Amino acid sequence: MDHSRAPVLEALEEFRRRGDVVFGPPGHKQGRGTDPRVADVLGLDVFRSDVLSLNGLDDRRQSQGVLEQAQELMADAVGAEHAFFSTCGSSLSVKTAMLAVAGPGEKLLLSRNAHKSVIAAVIINGVDPVWVHPKFDTERHLAHPPEPDDVRRRLREHPDAKGMLLITPTDWGTCADIRGLAGACHAEDVPLIVDEAWGAHLPFHPGLPAWGMDADADLVVTSVHKMGGAIEQSSVFHLQHDRVAPEVLKQREDLLGTTSASSLVYGALDGWRRQMAERGRELMDAALHRAERIRAVLRELPGLEVMGGEVIEEGLAAEFDPMKIVVDVRGLGISGMQATEWLRAHCHVDMGGSDTCRVNASITYADDDETEKILVESLRSLVEHADSIERRPRVHLPEPAVLEPEQAMLPRTAFFGPAEQVPAERAAGRVAAEMVSPYPPGVPVVAPGEVITEEMVDFLRSGVAHGFLIADAADPTLKTLRVVARD
Repeated sequence: MDHSRAPVLEALEEFRRRGDVVFGPPGHKQGRGTDPRVADVLGLDVFRSDVLSLNGLDDRRQSQGVLEQAQELMADAVGAEHAFFSTCGSSLSVKTAMLAVAGPGEKLLLSRNAHKSVIAAVIINGVDPVWVHPKFDTERHLAHPPEPDDVRRRLREHPDAKGMLLITPTDWGTCADIRGLAGACHAEDVPLIVDEAWGAHLPFHPGLPAWGMDADADLVVTSVHKMGGAIEQSSVFHLQHDRVAPEVLKQREDLLGTTSASSLVYGALDGWRRQMAERGRELMDAALHRAERIRAVLRELPGLEVMGGEVIEEGLAAEFDPMKIVVDVRGLGISGMQATEWLRAHCHVDMGGSDTCRVNASITYADDDETEKILVESLRSLVEHADSIERRPRVHLPEPAVLEPEQAMLPRTAFFGPAEQVPAERAAGRVAAEMVSPYPPGVPVVAPGEVITEEMVDFLRSGVAHGFLIADAADPTLKTLRVVARD
């Protein structure tokens, strides 16, 4: 296929060349009504390119197939049979993918280190989750993706399961054996969905971990705004084989997706695909070398532990994405959250993520010598000034078993059923009616339908005292917890 083309961008250029006068949405009329103060910040060209797909990019019947052409080019670029663009972010795309495989009351295997968007999908879709617990790294206090044997066992225990949703890479760059997991699912003739939100870059360089389509997954969702070059909310479904019908996926997406898709997102996706098809190997090669240089320098700084390929050698993960710079800061006597706050306040550097133990930085093809220098010098400054950072109450890190709670009810039943707020000290033994997710990374410690334990409460409340952000709990202070009401 001709990857020098970008059908969406070409259609936008043609729309602007024609000078069409629009008498439908959007109401700002391609920037004519935009407040100049807004245009000063966002740029007027953003509004000039904000065009309705029907009667704008394409005619009323979409007969030119602008979007279809762009999606076919995307599928060809990454080795998928089909690709579908989504402008609602991968949080919604994952919900759609799950609904395309398992409906209300049906079972679906899920990796328990899933992002809160996956748990939200379980609640909305009414799926009966069969949890596959991740491989827990006690030393690093980190959850890595589950292994094929764990999936085979759960499929034997639940032969009526409709498939599996896998999260890989994790926020921290550790990756699953996708091919092994796909084999386990396909042996039972069920599909493997991969939430590869952090993996949009993987198809474009052999030095990166396996890309889900190449590793035989059936349906892969990517967030192109995370490690790619599209704008926020840019997401793509990639599909192959016949276990998930493309028409079913499109119908499910139509249930949840917007009817006012953003031409800005479509154009950014289209342009990024063209860039990667033409120069991806070269751009990613430079980024890989940059990430290795950064990792090598940081390993020489006292008090920092930099994660890398050793997690593979230790048998904790199948692969590791070297574009993730993951740095344990506990040796400095501080938490990852404190390190992130200090770096932002004193160096104007915003890290990609943090938790109790570590911080991470995502390196992409957009980084250059200047950003490389800033990251290294900022972390060096953190090491030099760590003693000046005020110590906070210690977080009571739980044992791995604490993060494998008993599921007493379907998440949907618990979430929508009668509930009450109880003091946190009286919540142990009760069934949760809400999600409680320290953010980032946004993986729920408690999900609706699970039995709350004293260890969970101790961990979460000590985290709040330290500085956890709990955005989804009814009471973010966690003085109380929302639980299923007793009869």
